Parts: sequence; structure tokens; C-alpha cells
Amino acid sequence: MIGNALLLALRQIFRNPMRSVLTVLGIVIGVAAVITMVTIGNGATQQVKEQISSLGSNTLMIRPGQRMGPGQNVGAVSFKESDAEALATQIAGIRAVSPSRTSSHLVVAGGKNWQTSVIGTTNAYFDVNNLNLVEGRFFESSEERAGSAVCIVGQTIKKELFDNEDVLGKAIRIKGFSCQVVGLLEPKGQSGMGQDRDDVVIIPLNTFQRRISGNTRVPLITVAIDENSDIERVKESARLLLRERRKLSSSDLDNFNILDTSELIETISKTSQVMTALLGAVAAVSLLVGGIGIMNIMLVSVTERTREIGVRLAIGALEREVLLQFLIESIMLACFGGLIGVILAFIASVALTQVMGVPFIFSPSINVLAFGFAAVIGIIFGYFPARRAAKMDPIEAVRHE
Repeated sequence: MIGNALLLALRQIFRNPMRSVLTVLGIVIGVAAVITMVTIGNGATQQVKEQISSLGSNTLMIRPGQRMGPGQNVGAVSFKESDAEALATQIAGIRAVSPSRTSSHLVVAGGKNWQTSVIGTTNAYFDVNNLNLVEGRFFESSEERAGSAVCIVGQTIKKELFDNEDVLGKAIRIKGFSCQVVGLLEPKGQSGMGQDRDDVVIIPLNTFQRRISGNTRVPLITVAIDENSDIERVKESARLLLRERRKLSSSDLDNFNILDTSELIETISKTSQVMTALLGAVAAVSLLVGGIGIMNIMLVSVTERTREIGVRLAIGALEREVLLQFLIESIMLACFGGLIGVILAFIASVALTQVMGVPFIFSPSINVLAFGFAAVIGIIFGYFPARRAAKMDPIEAVRHE
């Protein structure tokens, strides 16, 4: 019985190929959109995890932050370079401490200009962030202390301002002062958020404070911990030291945040998963639209084939046989749409991940889930037309014009 119903369903589907294609279009779009959204979201999440992990598993990021409590509002007070020096000298188990400050500026060289990120920091920044030079040198101690007008640039700056020519010794103008290029960073590529990590100019922190910000505030301190050290112990020691230096009493909440890379990865992963699920849910709405389209066409098909249904019932066909025939036809339409959607999603995911520069992560589970959901849509939205066909009065159906 099922085999016969399958043959009848296939015959009816291929009898009107254009209508069948238009019927499953909503399912195709829905399945393709869900799989593509989830695949790209997973790829972006993986890339961000890898980039954060490249900092090392034992890294702390300390930022001034505002904590809210009942009846209490503690404002965010920036750090000073001396706070970073205290962390480096007074806590055991720390490999390097990097205070830094970043802002966006227009940089000019040789008649060309480019909007980029300017980072003021110390030589420890390169150690903490695993950055290496392909040419030149790091800052000298005397240059850091004096706030000299020197800089280290990324590959994008070399390309945009110097046409990939040799940059060492060249001058770059930043906010009214000129600095000499003393080093060129190795290429790092894009971040998971699409940010160009090579689009950067790094200058000594004292230079940034004197010539750009005009103050000694430090909004970020990054701490690299020795591999053999207990990160929780170092984290707690850093918290107590900063509370002491910021003169917080025992009843005061921390007005700063200490986040290790593992927590950061977990936070970003959870946020990305929520966003990916939300995008997938939005895309899944089109599956419901596709299901409504299938139900609509199946109702039209039942109306067109009323006499055929009446004849089958009149010569002894059971109601369940008629119901099964139309239900299988609906399911096959949904499955065809789901299969085409899976194929299109694979092609679109490969293409978009290459364009966006994120890893392509094939997930069998989301493909099976999307295809299965499409089949369920076929069952749900095909049952009503199938039941309507099965419940027809044979006499009235045969008389139908």
C-alpha cells in the first residue's frame, strides 16, 4: 500500500513540475537559511575562540568597570601605569604586564591618509599578545620613558600608506605630531568580528598620554601568567592589590573587572550561541511559510482531484489509503524542498565563510535537524488536506464538476 502511494505521489508531483517547484520554494529557502546562518555563526565563534586562545590560556584582562548594588553606584575609575608596574613587581607568577590605551585617528604619510587604530602601550604588549616583528625593532627603554615619537605599524598601514614599500625609517603623522617607523608587525589577518588586526599603529604609552590623550589614564591592563602558576591565585592576588591601591574599603564593591581568557571564551561562546540560535529561529519562520504554501497547494490539489477521490472511494478504497496517499505527497514535497535546501546551504556556507574569512564547520546535526523539521512541516501542514480528501462523500465527490 505504501509503495503504491509513493508511486502515485511521485506521478502527481512530476505531472505539474513548475507548481511543485514553487510549492517547495519556501521550504528550500527556510532550510537553506537556517543551516547557513548556524554554520556561519559556528565558524565565527570558532575563529574568535582561536584568536583569544592565541593570547594563551593564562591571560588576565583587567578593565575599570561599574558595579551596581542595592543603594550603591560605584563609578569606573581608570588605572595608571603605576598600577601595571605594581602588578608586575609585587605578584609572583606573572610573566608580563601590559598597560594600553587605544583610539582611532587619521594617520598621514607621503600625501596619503588612512583611518586606523592607534595603541599606546609598552614593549610587554608584544609579549602578552604574541606579536612578532618581520622587520625592525621594538621600543628602546629610553624611548618608552621619554615618550619618543616612534611607532611600530601593521601590514595594512604599510600597504595603504607606503604601497608595500620599505617602511622602516619613514615618518607617519598622527594628530599633529610625526613619528618614525621603527618596526613592522607580522601579518595577523582579520578577527572573528571582522576587524583587521593588521590595521594598527603602536606607539609608546607615554607618547600616547602626552601627545594624544593628554592624561595618564589607562583603560586596560593585560597580564600574562607563567604556565606553571595558579591562575586563580594570581587573579585573587591581583584583585586584592588593586583594591588596596584604589583605596577600597571592605564594604566597597570592586570598581574594576578581572577576566581571564577562559571566562572570555565562555562568555563569547554563550553570546554567540544565543545570537546564532536567534538567527536560526528567525530563518526557521520561512519554513512555516513554506508549510502554509504546501497546505494551500494540497488543498487545491484535493479540489482538482475530487472526482478521482470519489471514484477511488466508490470502488472500495479505504479512508486511510486516501489519507496516506495525500499525506505522502505532502511529505515528499517537503522532503524534496529540504534536500534542495541542504545542498544550497552547503554551497552558500562554503562561499560565505570564504568571503567572510571564517572557518567552515560542517555540522551534521543541524543539517539533519533542518531536514527533519522540513519533513515534520510536510506532515503537519499536509494532514488537513489529506484528511479532507479522506472524509469526502463518494457520491458527492463523483458528481463534482
